[in-house]
Amino acid sequence: MKRESHKADPRSSDSDPPAAAPSAQAAFASYAAPLVDEAIEHTNAVREDASPEALHKLRVSLRRLRSLWWAFAPLLEKGESTRQRALYQFLATAAGKTRDWDILIELLTSDDRGALGAAADLAPKLQGARGGAMATSRETLSNAEVKHLLREALSSASKELNTSHERMPLRKFATQRVATSENSLKKRMKRARRAKRSNYAAFHNVRKAGKKLRYLLEFFGPVLSGGRKRTLKRLKQIQKRFGALNDVVASEMLLHENRALFDGAGTGDTDAALQWLKKERKRRMRAAAGLLRKL
Repeated sequence: MKRESHKADPRSSDSDPPAAAPSAQAAFASYAAPLVDEAIEHTNAVREDASPEALHKLRVSLRRLRSLWWAFAPLLEKGESTRQRALYQFLATAAGKTRDWDILIELLTSDDRGALGAAADLAPKLQGARGGAMATSRETLSNAEVKHLLREALSSASKELNTSHERMPLRKFATQRVATSENSLKKRMKRARRAKRSNYAAFHNVRKAGKKLRYLLEFFGPVLSGGRKRTLKRLKQIQKRFGALNDVVASEMLLHENRALFDGAGTGDTDAALQWLKKERKRRMRAAAGLLRKL
């Protein structure tokens, strides 16, 4: 990504707890606690609300937690930090299994060219598969005792940081972690520009790195020395374009993996949907590659 010049931000951040914190160690809880509360709230909501939006909010909150733990990893015991990030990944995956069906259904049923045209018989089977995935997601999240796990993770990390003898200024820490994330994104973008169009993994890595950097800028924005509006604008472009590509790739894979579920709908119906997804994947891959050339 192109480097931008940073001007001093004249706005006061005295009212923001993290900005006023004397150290990164002391600031951690003020970042983490609201995210933990949010994740618990969304987990509880999913038990009552089976809508795609409820699941999406839960996944986002868990991803933000994982990114925050990554940001503070240098200040935390390595093994514990790794375990906590794995926990957030596990919970996000549990919610994601249903979310993936939502995306596939939306892609096939909302296309104005009628992706399902001759494959309309797939619709009820897709909904049935989604219902089964939702039941599994709810059971997994319920059995995981999410509230207890998240509260325990917050308490453990906060205790470790608060009892640490070392102290690092929050602004210095935030600047270093954002710089590390920016460098990672630049390297992945460089690899993706050189990659073949069939190398989706390279594009997927750009998406993940861009999302992480965006979350860090949202966390630490008030304490950084300069404005990052242009960077955030580029990151939103990446997230939108590469997210659209990921939706199609994941949907195509999901349909391939579950073909046996749709045997009764007719082979032609499934083949038609897969053919449309393949064409759409190629189109969105070209669009993602085009954006990379501009950034």
